[in-house]
This record gives sequence, C-alpha cells and structure tokens, in this order.
Amino acid sequence: GRHEVWSWTTATKESLCLLWQKVKVQLMLSMSFLAAVFWYCRRLYSFLAQLLKRWSNYLQRKLIRNLSVLAEVDLLGYSAREWKGETKQAKHMREAYEELFWSCHIKYLRQVRRDNYSVVRAVLFQIFSQGILFPSWMKERDILKLPEKLLYSQGCNWIQQYSFGPERYTGPNAFGKLRKCMEALKTNWAEISATKDHEERGNMCNTLFSDESKEYKLYEAVKFIMLYEVVEAYEQIKNRGQPVHNLFSLLFARDSSSDPLSFMMNHLNSIGDSICLDQIELFLLGYVLEVKIRVYRLHKFNTEEFQVNYPPEYRREWNEISLLTEDDHYYHIPLFRT
Repeated sequence: GRHEVWSWTTATKESLCLLWQKVKVQLMLSMSFLAAVFWYCRRLYSFLAQLLKRWSNYLQRKLIRNLSVLAEVDLLGYSAREWKGETKQAKHMREAYEELFWSCHIKYLRQVRRDNYSVVRAVLFQIFSQGILFPSWMKERDILKLPEKLLYSQGCNWIQQYSFGPERYTGPNAFGKLRKCMEALKTNWAEISATKDHEERGNMCNTLFSDESKEYKLYEAVKFIMLYEVVEAYEQIKNRGQPVHNLFSLLFARDSSSDPLSFMMNHLNSIGDSICLDQIELFLLGYVLEVKIRVYRLHKFNTEEFQVNYPPEYRREWNEISLLTEDDHYYHIPLFRT
C-alpha cells in the first residue's frame, strides 16, 4: 500500500514538473513576446512623438514666417531689445517708448511686416480686427463697379498702366485684376465686420493676414480706392469748381501729382514695391476709409510732431486707430492698457 502511495505521489510530482516545464516555456515565450511588443510600441511612440514635434515646429515656423502681423509683445521689452547701447539715438528711442508706456498707456505692440505695404497693412488690420464697418460712402455705392466707372464712364483708359505693387503688372488685363482686388476687399471686410465675437474675429484676421496672395489684393484695392477719390476730386475742381477737401489741394500742388495720371504713375504705382505712403497719401488713406489715424512718431519725440492725426480734419463719428513708427516708413500697431 505504501509503495502504491509513493508511486502515485511520484507520478503526480513528475506530471506537475512536466506541466510546469511546458507552462514555463509558454510563459517565457509570452513574456518575450510582450517585451518585444512593449519595446516596439515604445519605439513607435518615440518615433511618432519626434515626427509630431518636427511637424509642429515646421508649421510654427511657417506660420511665424507668413504671419504679417505678429502677436503682441511687451512694449518696454521690445524697446530694450531693439535699442541697446548708449548712443544718442538709442537713448532717444528708449525715452520715447517710455513716454508711450507711462503717459499714453501703451503697454504692448504688434509688429507689422517691414515692407512697403506696412502702413496700409497696419491700418487695414486694425479696421478688420476692431470690426469697423464700411465707410458711409461705400454703403451708398458698389465698390465693385469703381474700376468700370473710371474706365468706361469717365474715360480713364490710362488705368491700364496701373501697377500691382511688387508685381508691377500693366496692360489690358489691369481692369479684371482690379475687379478681383475689389471683390476680395468687399467680401473679407463684410465677413469679418459681421463677426461679433472678438476672439473669432481675431482668428479670422490672423488667417487672412498670413496669406500673401489674399492680403496683397486688399492693399491694391485700397490703393485703387485712393486713386478713385483723387479722380473724383480732380473732376470736381476741373469741371464744376466745387470745393474739395484741403488734402486734395495739397496733393495737386505737388509737381509729381498735379493730376490723377501723374499721381498714379509717380506715387501710387510704386506703393508696395519701392516706396511706402508719404504724409499726404496717409491723409488720403484716412479720408477714404473714414478713420482717424493717430500716429506716434518716435523719432519726433519731444516735438509738436510726436503725435499726428491723419487727416487732421476728421468727423466726430469716425473710428480711431493708432500706429507707431520710428522712421515714418515702417509702422507697428500699439495696444493700449489702462
């Protein structure tokens, strides 16, 4: 009986040992497989993370490069970075920025791309971002018909010599291109100004002003509207002798812009390409868009020309926007905080 019990116990142990060996092998294989899967997943995760990071950096670099109006930065921090050293000019500029900070309550600024559309971009960006509506005269007439009116109704065939900024395109297709520019301005202005949510409107502006092909159409449309108003004022003076705004008298008094054609050829065509707006064109810009443009001219600090309004004569109901410039060529957008 003892022998049978021992044999049964021994057999059981041997069976369990054999079973354990088999289970152990399977367990080891399973552990090895799980370890391999874990290692593979970890490598895959690391690869995807690196890929995502590189793609994110690429998109960020592309957005920063294309965005023509950058995010807000601290005003005094910007001044300290841009005007280091102890030269007379650097000290003068830092003092001007401090005056803006402490006396004018300008705490931040948004940098605007430094090209020859700078001032038009800064003005139009603020009009859109603030949700300012169309000027009153634009509500009364269809701006899409302005190129057609000049070309056919008023016989201004010379608008075929109109140049589109850096493209400097001239020829019989100028009319069609101008109409597309006017369509872009009207459509985007109407859509953005109808957006009541400030954050959503800001996102729309950032998207629009990061697409060069779209934003350049806006600037060319604004330029053409300026030309249209010059033609209208010239016809009033020439044919009917009606009084016009004083800025047109100043504009036509220049030898280089004594009539609309010379104004276009000698001034307007080069805007966006080789020159920016000068003082008289800035008057005209504020006048046609019906906004009071207050400019802080930092290089004129401690003079009466430190703060200038364009145009100096404006209606009370016009909205106000602000610019700051260090040299009357490139402009940035100041942001006020109380």
